[in-house]
Amino acid sequence: MTRNLMAAVLLLGVGSLNGCMCGGGSDTSVQTTTKSCGEELTDLKTAFDSKAIDQKEYDRLRNEVLKRCD
Repeated sequence: MTRNLMAAVLLLGVGSLNGCMCGGGSDTSVQTTTKSCGEELTDLKTAFDSKAIDQKEYDRLRNEVLKRCD
């Protein structure tokens, strides 16, 4: 009888963990950057110089980087 009780407890424990491991169906994304502010500014300047972005977009993105790095 004790063996059956232990098996039941083990099955319940594993079954309850199953819901935790799948993430519960939420859609969460995390964006992490490892670039320094200087690297971001250099990349923006490169994009501007290569005409990948225009002056208005460059100024907007540059100001965002500067605010974040203040």
